[in-house]
Amino acid sequence: MTRRSQGGMGQTQSAPGENAAACHRLTSAPVELQVAASPVSPPLLLRPWRMRDVAALVEVSQDPALRRWASSVVDTDAEGARWVQAQQRGWAAGNRFCFAVLEIQPGSAGEQLVGNVVLKEVTSGKPAAEVGYWTAAHARGRGVAPRALEALTNWAFDTFAADGLERLEILHQVNNPASCRVAQKSRYDFDTILPAAPPSFPRDGHLHIRRKSA
Repeated sequence: MTRRSQGGMGQTQSAPGENAAACHRLTSAPVELQVAASPVSPPLLLRPWRMRDVAALVEVSQDPALRRWASSVVDTDAEGARWVQAQQRGWAAGNRFCFAVLEIQPGSAGEQLVGNVVLKEVTSGKPAAEVGYWTAAHARGRGVAPRALEALTNWAFDTFAADGLERLEILHQVNNPASCRVAQKSRYDFDTILPAAPPSFPRDGHLHIRRKSA
């Protein structure tokens, strides 16, 4: 198995020159996705990561459950800054689009970081791309990941269908049932079991797929 994601905290591999048209469209104006409030959660805002998010990123990254699945670990402000800069390079290259997921708190509380969603491996003419996600420990159980993933999914198909995008994929290890539940709630159908790829991915994985018409 050559691809496996653990929720979207990976490094960006830029491909200069790819997706130039899409990149121009997306960098000409900030991309922000709004998600309405649910009965148990305030509204969500999805936007590209900013340097001002570093402190909150470092804080939520201390969660053992998140660290278990993350492909890179953020322990310090310097590591957080490098991670955010990598996501910004992905936007500039037009092949990886990583969104901070924020709850819009009432009153003076403002925005609170509750998660991350990412669209990656986007290439013009390629029919498939991959999505990933994670939720901060303090926000779990409120449906943050499925709501954010639905917004990302709709945006991805709306933005890249003209470039040939037909399906989105979720890949997770078999011992990550929480990720599996998010995929199922978000109408990403189970497709197949992927063989393990030690040492990085010691267990088999699930591949979930959602097609544009779903």
